[in-house]
Amino acid sequence: MNPTQKIVDSLSYKIIGCAIEVHKTMGPGLLESIYEKCMTRELSLRGFQIKTQQKIPLTYKGIILDGELRYDILVNDLIIVELKAMAGILPIHEAVLLSYMRMLEKPKGIIINFNCTNIFKNGQKTMINEFYKNLAKE
Repeated sequence: MNPTQKIVDSLSYKIIGCAIEVHKTMGPGLLESIYEKCMTRELSLRGFQIKTQQKIPLTYKGIILDGELRYDILVNDLIIVELKAMAGILPIHEAVLLSYMRMLEKPKGIIINFNCTNIFKNGQKTMINEFYKNLAKE
């Protein structure tokens, strides 16, 4: 089945729900690596296909270079999830996620910052790109 904007949006809503559950259970103040373990467990419990810490191929002018770029979590081969545990989401975090999305040709990405009071209100940033815009709506 080909993904649509509706499918991608529904998936991102469920991913944020997982993050809310992790945050509710663990609270703020832990290391990013702890939240990654909890988040991957929560996503697995809910039946999602996940990959973690995979290398992102770096191609420059037609040549594949050895780069050490890695995403945190890829859910159902559609949405990249980058996790943070810091004072706030910075523009550089957004730029990195957009680059990962472009390089992997994924339509949506979510930055989740667990060092907040409310994941839904101020602990997440969802981003889309041209791959999302090219998906059918339904």
